[in-house]
Amino acid sequence: MPLHAWTLLLLLTLSITNIKAQEAPIQLDRPDQTECAYIVPKNYIQLENGFTFEKINASAGSVAYPSTLWKYGVNEKFELRLITELVSVKENNEKQAGLLPITAGFKANLCQEKGIIPMISFIGHITTANWGSKKFHTRYVAPAFRFTMQHTLSDKISLGYNLGAEWDGESPAPTWIYTLTTGLSITEKLGSYIEVYGFAPQDGKTDHRFDGGITYLLSHNTILDISGGSHLNNVTPGGYIALGFSFRFAVKK
Repeated sequence: MPLHAWTLLLLLTLSITNIKAQEAPIQLDRPDQTECAYIVPKNYIQLENGFTFEKINASAGSVAYPSTLWKYGVNEKFELRLITELVSVKENNEKQAGLLPITAGFKANLCQEKGIIPMISFIGHITTANWGSKKFHTRYVAPAFRFTMQHTLSDKISLGYNLGAEWDGESPAPTWIYTLTTGLSITEKLGSYIEVYGFAPQDGKTDHRFDGGITYLLSHNTILDISGGSHLNNVTPGGYIALGFSFRFAVKK
């Protein structure tokens, strides 16, 4: 997105923060790999933007500048989702840059937290094969799904975990996904997390990873984050660091 467009979005966000908040503070699916169970409030648009720098090995890496998860709250149980991601990929001294195939989907809340029963939501996505830069086109559309669960352990500590699967658009074999994260509210505005997660391809070795990060609530509707992670085995060595800026605004009263 051009710089002037980001400037307009920032100005819009700053003006919105002056409006009296009536919803709970903004909740994100980033910066961890665990998608949260919360739904964007009805008639709100939420943008979760991340700039990620990933190093795979000495000759391969990628930069997302940025990836954006667009959300729209249809009602208290259902949100629509769209993912756009501009990337630059380097491999063996060759660089390719452009827009990855666009992903569309939804999140539906299945039940609220009650006692030992967590809040549970279901996320479904479809990644298009050719709605992006030609160099990143895939052979097939690629579905993905996950169940996301969340427990409130105390006023300051939460536990979240996901189970699901995704396809890469090139092979009919799925890759299974697991995540487990613990969130800690350090202050009213400052939060942190640590997480383990992994990918288990049907035909291959499981790739176990870990990460951690910090979030800072600028206002009721605006939040910053920084995170980083690495690998727990040598299936895909390397690591990443990411910066994020997310906000939401109401589009209808």
